Order: sequence, then C-alpha cells, then structure tokens
Amino acid sequence: MSAVISPTGSDRPRPSSSEATGPGDTGPDHTDPGRTSPADTGPADTGPADTGPPVVALRGAVATVGGRPVLRGVDLTVRPGEVVALLGANGSGKSTTVKSVIGSVPLEHGDLELFGRPRRRFRDWHRIGYVPQRTTAAGGVPATVREVVSTGRLPQHRLLPFRRKDRAAVDRALTAVGMLDRAGDGVAHLSGGQHQRVLIARALVGVPDLLIMDEPMAGVDVDSQQVLADILRSEVERGCAVLLVLHELGPLEPLIDRAVVLRDGCVAHDGPPPRNVGQHALPGHDHVHPHADDHHRTTQGLLA
Repeated sequence: MSAVISPTGSDRPRPSSSEATGPGDTGPDHTDPGRTSPADTGPADTGPADTGPPVVALRGAVATVGGRPVLRGVDLTVRPGEVVALLGANGSGKSTTVKSVIGSVPLEHGDLELFGRPRRRFRDWHRIGYVPQRTTAAGGVPATVREVVSTGRLPQHRLLPFRRKDRAAVDRALTAVGMLDRAGDGVAHLSGGQHQRVLIARALVGVPDLLIMDEPMAGVDVDSQQVLADILRSEVERGCAVLLVLHELGPLEPLIDRAVVLRDGCVAHDGPPPRNVGQHALPGHDHVHPHADDHHRTTQGLLA
C-alpha cells in the first residue's frame, strides 16, 4: 500500500473547490443517497458535510449486560464518510455501544436508526462490515484464510454458489490486507496480527458503507497497525463511514474526524479528538481484557 500516515495533524483527503458546495463543506460530493452526508444533528461539525440521513443514529441508548447497567442514555451519530472513534476506560460501554449498533446487544430503552431506517425495519446488513475484538479468525473451526474471508460475502447472496465476482472480491480484500499469499493457509497457523488482518478482510469483502471495528489495534504489531491505517484511508476515500473502538489513536489519529468519550455508560465528550489520548490517559483505565461489557445476550442483527 502506498499511503503514508503522517505522525501529526490531519491528512485526510479533501475535495477540490469544484466539489465543495460552500465554505463549510469538507466532504465528498456523493450521488449515492446511501452515502450522502446528513443534516447536522450533533456537535460542531468536524468532518464531512451533512446532506442526508446519518449512517448511525443512536439516541438515549440504555442496555444491561449480565444484570449490570452498561449504557445509560448514550447518543451516537455517525455521518456518511465520517470516521468516529469511541474512547473511554475499561467498562465504560464502548464495546456494548457498537454491539448494540450491530444488533447483538438488545436495547432496553432508546432508538436506533441505520442508514435512515429504524432498526426493526433494517435488513441491509451487507452494508455493514464488522471486525470483532480479540477473537480467532475461524472461531476454532479448521478453515483456510480464503474460506474465512469468503464468509463475508454470504449476506449478499446467501447460500447461492460463489460467482466470479465473489472470488475477485475475496482476492481484492486479501490483497488490501497483504494476505493474498497466505490465502490457502490454515488460520490456526497465523499470528495475532495476521488473524486481525483476516478479520478485516472479511469485513471489507462485502464493500460496506459502514465499517465497525472493535479495538482493531489491540495486540497487533506495528506493521499491522500501519496496514490498518492504510486500509481505513482507502475506505474513507471511497465514502465509507468508520466507527472505531480505540484505547489510543496512534497512527489512526490523522484519520479521526470526531471522538466520542464514554464514562460509566454516558457520553462525556463528543467533538474533536482529545489531545494526547493514550491507553492510560483516560480516567480509570487499566487496560485489562476482556472488557467488563464483553459478555452479553445475543439477539437478531448482523451476527445472527
């Protein structure tokens, strides 16, 4: 990959003056209504312009995990083409928030809309790519790298035979993460960083409009972190929205439009990324895994 992430500042690609619609417009000019930017419903604009429905609109989210309240009225908006980082101490509700978005943690109260549709009416799960936190690529089932990545195409054609374009999409996703040469290898023989790359490829293979990643930087080497940064840059350039759970911004910092900081299941900050946010900079953070909100009930949604 040719993209290089600068150590400081934002080097996100911006449109030319011919693409902008006004002084405040800093986002791409999409013609696809599913990728246009929504009206400003959140804090001061720090990312793409707003001309359509949010990709994610979570309002007043309340959720309980194992009998313990985890989310206490969380509001979260992600606009098309925007990169949002969820930050906070362990147990603050970051993972539960993204799991509520993909439907694997039910909301007791609150509203959720995806691409302008109420959650109960949303069916286009192929538009969402999800990379879970700290898991093996095949979940203990013997499988090759190609087989695992291929499962990311299932929401698009269910149980129909794979077509030429599906195989080409798998090759592109594996190339993007630098794993095409390992396509025939068993995932059981991969390192932690390579497992993470395979999971990212599985999320990318469906060409999602929203990419959700739960702590993609945890436990991976520097090279894999740079691969991730390059991938996110490419996804943002084509108009994909990104929601990341992070402990530290690291090489992803130049790509982040907005940070939402959670504390005790509530939103403590929603705006520009806090300066010098590291894994020990947030109150109460001890970086113990798994997170307290990892164990949850499963309901209908992306992982169903």
